[in-house]
Amino acid sequence: MSSLKIWLEATRPKTLPAAVTPVLLGTAVACADAGFDWRPAVICLAFALLMQIGTNFANDYLDGIKGTDTDARLGPRRAVAAGLIAPATMKRATMLVLALGFCLGLGLIPFGGWWLLVVGVASVCCAWLYTGGPYPLAYNGLGDVFVVLFFGFVAVGCTYYVQAGAVTVDVVLLGLGCGLLVNNILVVNNYRDLDEDRAAGKRTLVVLLGRQAALVQYVGSTVLAGLVILWFWWQGSGNLVLLGLAPIFYSFQLAGRLSLATSPQDFLQALKGSGLVVAAFGALFSLGLLL
Repeated sequence: MSSLKIWLEATRPKTLPAAVTPVLLGTAVACADAGFDWRPAVICLAFALLMQIGTNFANDYLDGIKGTDTDARLGPRRAVAAGLIAPATMKRATMLVLALGFCLGLGLIPFGGWWLLVVGVASVCCAWLYTGGPYPLAYNGLGDVFVVLFFGFVAVGCTYYVQAGAVTVDVVLLGLGCGLLVNNILVVNNYRDLDEDRAAGKRTLVVLLGRQAALVQYVGSTVLAGLVILWFWWQGSGNLVLLGLAPIFYSFQLAGRLSLATSPQDFLQALKGSGLVVAAFGALFSLGLLL
């Protein structure tokens, strides 16, 4: 495999819709509220993608040197653990991508104020602290909180704020719904890796509470995301926002499949499906809101 393909694989392309969707949703609501501005929207998109890739690189590096990723894992191979990229090289790449994202994010300050600097610093720090530092979030049952906060409230809310200049109840609720659906991707990942994570001392919520609780969490998050769509409909956003319910129904099917999953292929399909739900939720809800 060429070096370029190795690095592209290390970015985990299938996770990138989780970075794009919150920006799309925040921008769609801003547009519906007559506050759309393409300049901060583009910066938000670039920042979100770089933070996602930087987090993926950091996770690859840190799990690799800790021995969490092993040959027994059911999921896709990781570059450092597989010996495809040297740990020091991956660490430098992580720092470079996060630094680039932070610098781009500074371009949002004229649109939203200096307080966004705090958001930028927190985003960079948490990208590393997700699996690094003295108390890694992902190793102590806080990975889900990180995902809902940054891929939901922060990403959707800040994208809207830098365009419309405010944060509304609608945006907060949409951030919650988006964050919960994105977190379902993590739930599937941790559900699959339960045995490996337990052996490595990684205390995810699935390790702490078990697979049955993870299924309840997956379904509960899906229900709440669906209720957010119904909230917008009830508030008069139009019948077309109900298009966003289509991926919600599919998500319920995925929960059933996940409960029966046993093979790597089963888990891969559940993971792909959960990513598709996020992308479709963002696209269909945004389309319905704007038409």
